[in-house]
Amino acid sequence: MNKRILIAIITSLYFTLPSISQNKNRILNKRKIQPNVIIVITDDQGYGDIAAHGNKLIKTPAMDKLHDESIRLTDFHVGPTCAPSRSGLLTGRYANRVGVWHTIGGVSILREKEVTIAQVFKDNGYETGMFGKWHLGDTYPSRPQDKGFKYTVNHGGGGVGQTPDYWGNDYFDDTYFKNGVPTKYNGYCTDVWFDEAISYIETTKDKPFFCYISTNAPHGPFNVPESYYNLYKDLDIPEFQKIFYGMITNIDDNLTKLQKKLKALNILDNTIVIFMTDNGTASGYRSVNGKLYGFNAGMKGTKNSEYDGGHRVPFFIRYPNGKIEGGLDIDALTANIDILPTLASLCQLDLPDLKLDGTDISPLFFNKNATLNRDYVITDSQRLQEPIKWRKSAVMSNKMRLINGKELYDISTDPAQTKNLANEQPEVVNKMRGYYNEWWDSVSEEFNQYPVIIVGSDKQNPITITCHDEHISDSKIPWNQNFIRSGKHNPYGGTFIVAFEQSGAYKIEISRWPFESDLAINSGIDGREKTISTGAISKGIAKNFTKGTLKIGAWKETKEVLPNDKSVTFKGNFTKGKTTMSAWFTNREEIDWGAYYIKITREI
Repeated sequence: MNKRILIAIITSLYFTLPSISQNKNRILNKRKIQPNVIIVITDDQGYGDIAAHGNKLIKTPAMDKLHDESIRLTDFHVGPTCAPSRSGLLTGRYANRVGVWHTIGGVSILREKEVTIAQVFKDNGYETGMFGKWHLGDTYPSRPQDKGFKYTVNHGGGGVGQTPDYWGNDYFDDTYFKNGVPTKYNGYCTDVWFDEAISYIETTKDKPFFCYISTNAPHGPFNVPESYYNLYKDLDIPEFQKIFYGMITNIDDNLTKLQKKLKALNILDNTIVIFMTDNGTASGYRSVNGKLYGFNAGMKGTKNSEYDGGHRVPFFIRYPNGKIEGGLDIDALTANIDILPTLASLCQLDLPDLKLDGTDISPLFFNKNATLNRDYVITDSQRLQEPIKWRKSAVMSNKMRLINGKELYDISTDPAQTKNLANEQPEVVNKMRGYYNEWWDSVSEEFNQYPVIIVGSDKQNPITITCHDEHISDSKIPWNQNFIRSGKHNPYGGTFIVAFEQSGAYKIEISRWPFESDLAINSGIDGREKTISTGAISKGIAKNFTKGTLKIGAWKETKEVLPNDKSVTFKGNFTKGKTTMSAWFTNREEIDWGAYYIKITREI
């Protein structure tokens, strides 16, 4: 070898090796100090459903303690309903942009291309687990295990007992989906979520982990262990509110259990703990027979409202090792879309180019004079197949609120939003309308593309699709198992948006009852009376269907329903690609009735 070349190689190695070593040490040191992250998000619990916020009736000592030890975002906003709120939290992008502007009807499904916070953590070497409510798709490619969570225990749909959930679940001793596989659990649902999360934390504590605990409580149905109902049974409040408060106190006890376990494992101080809720209260503030019950912290509106009471929620964050603690209030305008970029900053994550709508708000935690470089935050509640401009919208800028493009409020002086300033400040209205128009043009670019259910994939074969995700305009979607039993909702005329991942032979079964029920299509079943702990379950009405029909694109076939058939089976060869699908039964009176459940199997 040429002597000069050899000298050059040696010299290069001399200067390069220390650099490689230093970079390796930097990576190791980065991983060493990376905190664990736990997000606890409850369902339908509002800002006023916590004692620390001024509720005189509810018992929430663990939430109160976390409140006192945390930094609190006092002007923190989410979507006014469940799935849109979660989509913004998990993607850092507006719900309307990611295809989630409803809670049912095929538009509560997260688009395939969307990257979640779990995927970001996973790609940065974290263990990732989720427990409880997902509500962003029950089919591939939008399940939690498809979106970055390596370990999952969850129910189906938007709540226990909804149509995509395992048949017969009622909060007690239910069957949930463990990594996609139906698995029987003992105990009350909230206890299961926390117990499974704690078990997961124990097994992953030696690695950084991201743990997402998303409770279905205190969302209806109002089922709770009797001991928690008894805490409120003698109060002068409606029965549903006694159960609602009991469900929250049960969450609170589980929060205590979680905190004790983190302390026992000696990881409490190096764990970012976030507590928040998904929208305004559903049942903690309501008028019954002309009398108002509950507490809403002086705000106007509740769940599904465009006013602050519909989307301003609690947000507590505690991280002692990161000096995020001590009971400090931050009143800057913040939102669910900010959490992904903020955690990426706090945990030193490499963040891909995700075109986020949110911003890193962590400077607010360390500098009281810090400001955020943005003009506005927007939320709305569509709950339709096709979004409508200005519908139930709130444009928020500092302390100003533009509601539905017409009403203007200054919540710094009028937190109850009672004095409309639109006529007095038309220049502010016009400016905020401009913000909205800019936002709408941006988020509506893909309104012509519904999220897609992929069939024939090795990731989920067979795949079961339910009427919960059927696109239909007349709002007759049977999203709850009680609707399946009663037969009052008929989704006939709706369609599914599907894509065959592979061309080939397929078997497709349609049914009135879920396949795990083992019931014949036309059979009826008994109901169940209400108890203190659980709500009533509807009687299953027998049907007289004589034919079943399946239509995929231009392909269509009809078959006879025999007396003991549990499903009607079709077979065909289908080509790879996107299409529409619909299925229905026809009864003796020649009335068509949409099929509630469809199972698709690619035959290998």
